[in-house]
Amino acid sequence: MAKRRKPAEAADVIVVGAGPAGSSAACHLAGHGLDVLLLEKSEFPREKVCGDGLTPRAVHQLARMGVDVGGEGWQRNRGVRFVSGETSVEIDWPESPRFPGFGLTRSRHDFDDLLARRAVAAGARLRTSARVTAPVLDATGRVRGVEAAVGPEGRAERFEAPLVVAADGVSARLGVALGIRRLPHRPMATAIRRYHRTEARHADPYLDIWGDLTTRPGGPALPGYGWIFPMGDGRVNVGLGLVSTPRAPGVDTRRVLDDWLARTPEEWGLRDAAGVDGPVRGAALPMGFNRLPHYSRGLLLAGDSGGMVSPWSGEGIPYALESGELAAEVVTDALARPGGPWRERVLRRYPDEVRRRNGRYYRLGNAWAALLTRPAVTSLISRRLITSPAAMRYAIRVLVNLTDERDGDAADRLITTLMRAVPNPAPRLSRRSRAPRRRPGR
Repeated sequence: MAKRRKPAEAADVIVVGAGPAGSSAACHLAGHGLDVLLLEKSEFPREKVCGDGLTPRAVHQLARMGVDVGGEGWQRNRGVRFVSGETSVEIDWPESPRFPGFGLTRSRHDFDDLLARRAVAAGARLRTSARVTAPVLDATGRVRGVEAAVGPEGRAERFEAPLVVAADGVSARLGVALGIRRLPHRPMATAIRRYHRTEARHADPYLDIWGDLTTRPGGPALPGYGWIFPMGDGRVNVGLGLVSTPRAPGVDTRRVLDDWLARTPEEWGLRDAAGVDGPVRGAALPMGFNRLPHYSRGLLLAGDSGGMVSPWSGEGIPYALESGELAAEVVTDALARPGGPWRERVLRRYPDEVRRRNGRYYRLGNAWAALLTRPAVTSLISRRLITSPAAMRYAIRVLVNLTDERDGDAADRLITTLMRAVPNPAPRLSRRSRAPRRRPGR
């Protein structure tokens, strides 16, 4: 019988990935008094492809983590400027008892570092340069830890815990190892971004969203949008995101980006290559809960690993932060029970609660993303909807999910009522994702 290798470290919970979902989970878990091991494959600070924009929903979650957003490096904005052709409409963020009336921008280069340090301050143990390669399973097929390649030399180490939170991004290595596959019929998006230096736009009080991207002048609008987000440090984050489905084959996103920027006013300085500050970087956006189930055999999926990017806007950070906090609440409750059926029953609340909170919103959003792949619909939205101030004051609450169900105004109550009419059935799980049955007597 092979001798069991001693783990490098053990903990109550292992969190894999120190992005927004992982750091949120680790921060809240440590705040509940658990021994948390946070494993991150990179060293901080590090680059990450992102628009760097944070809506009031994300700001709310940062406050719940105890993050100070009033210091250096944060740039506030008051709302969104929607642009199509020669028309623009400025819509302020709606303020409510739940969400603040402002958004933020901050570079992901140090944003993730800040969140990871917040988790450490709460009591989590952070190990960087620890690339998790596989889950460790017990005799019943249940996760009881992870294998990782640690340090520059890739030293193989094992870390053990009764529960693991997978916040390992779009690759979802741990979920895939358990047979949790991506649902091909649900939308994905492709995003690219780069930084530009511009004195004219870096401190603008609004986030710019351009809805009239095309592959040729006068052509149909593409299923997505371009953004110009002010960073407040002499730069703007410029990028675009496009829905990718069988109806919307891939396009040359770099060319679309350059052609779009060539239409911006010359005084903004976005046409000139001399103002470019860094390369174009791209990433895939897993949207609409396109990887299920969110819990299986001791493993909880949070953030991008669970396909939690909004299909309405391509926004992922607030849902990553929320899923991390929810995972922490469920795990804390589960570990208060002895291992066995009762603990498992508590853990299965996690996917149910994820679906209860955002299932209807994402289900309708998936239909929205599918509609965007129809050129006639996309052109109608870009030329009519986003140029209507009255329509966009309602639409912005839906696009970035800012309705307050309990204490909101009449618009919130109307949107909430309509959303509740959307069916929200439990997903049907594949056999591969289910826990294996134990034989009698084992």
